[in-house]
Amino acid sequence: MILEHALLQVKPGLEADFEKAMREALPLIAASEGFIKLSVRPCIETKGRYLLLVEWQTLEAHTQGFRGSECYGEWKRLLHHFYDPYPLVEHYGESVASA
Repeated sequence: MILEHALLQVKPGLEADFEKAMREALPLIAASEGFIKLSVRPCIETKGRYLLLVEWQTLEAHTQGFRGSECYGEWKRLLHHFYDPYPLVEHYGESVASA
């Protein structure tokens, strides 16, 4: 399992619109082969910051599958204009410790 991580900084005043667009965009990513689970959480300390976590079966399911699909074009149209700056997306492997 691969964990995708991104800190999304949403432009001031657009938080409610972003949250609505994210809910609308969920079926686009959920339909992707290799998708497992997605979570988007608002930051308590920093207004407009969200933590995006997506679980994928493989790195390629995200980087080639979803990002190479028509669904990704619609995902970008719905969401990417909210971000400033554009987020760094990173991928993480299996946990080395957990409780």
